[in-house]
Amino acid sequence: MTEPAAVPLDLTPAMIEQLGRQALDLVVRQIAALPHAPASDYRTATELSRRVHRPPADGPGDFAALLETFRQAAGQGVDTSGPGYLAYFPAGGLVSAALAELLAQAANRFTGVAQTAPALVAMEESVLTWLASQFGLPASAGGLVTTGASAATLSAVVAARHDRLGAEFGDGTLYVTEHTHYCLAKAAHIAGLPAGCVRVVPTTPDLRMDPAAAAAMIQADRAAGRRPFLLAATAGSTSTGTIDPLSVLAALAREHDLWFHVDAAYGGGFQLTGRGRALLEGIGEADSITFDPHKSLFLPYGTGVLLVRDPAALRAAHAGGGQYLQDLSSVEGLPDYSQLGIDLTRDYRGLRLWLPLHLHGVRAFADALDDKLDLAALVYRELSADPRLDVPWPPDLTVLLFRLRDGDDERNRRFLADINATQRVYLSSTTVGGVFYLRMCVLSFRTGKDRVEEALRIIDAATD
Repeated sequence: MTEPAAVPLDLTPAMIEQLGRQALDLVVRQIAALPHAPASDYRTATELSRRVHRPPADGPGDFAALLETFRQAAGQGVDTSGPGYLAYFPAGGLVSAALAELLAQAANRFTGVAQTAPALVAMEESVLTWLASQFGLPASAGGLVTTGASAATLSAVVAARHDRLGAEFGDGTLYVTEHTHYCLAKAAHIAGLPAGCVRVVPTTPDLRMDPAAAAAMIQADRAAGRRPFLLAATAGSTSTGTIDPLSVLAALAREHDLWFHVDAAYGGGFQLTGRGRALLEGIGEADSITFDPHKSLFLPYGTGVLLVRDPAALRAAHAGGGQYLQDLSSVEGLPDYSQLGIDLTRDYRGLRLWLPLHLHGVRAFADALDDKLDLAALVYRELSADPRLDVPWPPDLTVLLFRLRDGDDERNRRFLADINATQRVYLSSTTVGGVFYLRMCVLSFRTGKDRVEEALRIIDAATD
């Protein structure tokens, strides 16, 4: 067997072109196959996992063979980029964003401080400024692009803790509901707040935070010597997709001088649509907003955004320095992102947002989101008309819950398994009030009416 030719670390232009063409050819084939690929496939996952779990060889490998290994490995599991993925929150994975990431990683510029790549930081900052304006935040608002809403939430909690509580924060309390994403409780733990600091506010029958109950808990905690400092509302919960009463909660937070945080990780993109803006009314009153463009802007996983009303609060909680930074200076009008969040070294994240938005145009994203709202409404109408199904809550956005009326949780688990076994669609589940529900989320830009109608036929057949 012939030994593969040596591959230098600094590839020649010819080698870059050769390897790039092979990689791009694989991308083209994978994207073309998505409409027909299984929504989930585990047939060779165990064998492939054993095969790829090996150390690298001492000598060079064959790029074509390595690509084929990747192709097979990527084909196992759940196809989160395909049109049949209707679970959790689909991340369509725009190819234009993937191309942007190739360019950004090849350029490999450092954007933790503006001085080292001012024009690239300006591109990233332009997207953040635009997003802040879309959410109705003041012109002085700012933020940063993160690896996801979880990292963004940690920075928001640290900023709120520092701003409202100062150095002594052991008696601080923050307020969530049972439907708040657990990243907020995780952030509180990492930020050093005690376990009892996270207070769970009851919800109304339609699964939204109860403002009256929140007010009573805040007052009781303050009377008991605690220091309430943060009220967290959700703009599209993970379990149910519901939106808390943002305007009312914003007023409550102002009344009690609490930092008002809105988790719009899922729902944020819908702010680009007329229906979304109406549903998210009051979000512009937030002190901080977390948003995942890898959800409702269809970008690749690992793309989150933190927006804050006052960037000085972020800077005060995160800024630091060292003698080794003495050669750096600030650039007027541009932030140093390393002073606003948890990352010091960071990749250039702005291009994966900037390039798709400028290439496709904002209207393309808004139209796609409007289409998903229409499709979710279609699903709700069709499932609600089926007497065998319980569909208790109309969707705020694109998440729907349903279950068999005549069936316990175990039968509904089998119902879900039968649907997913078709490999044409993949749904998830959740539990609300101790009851098991199937959960369907229509969000991928690749999911059209044809696949939604197919999903409805599959659900109908699985109930027989």
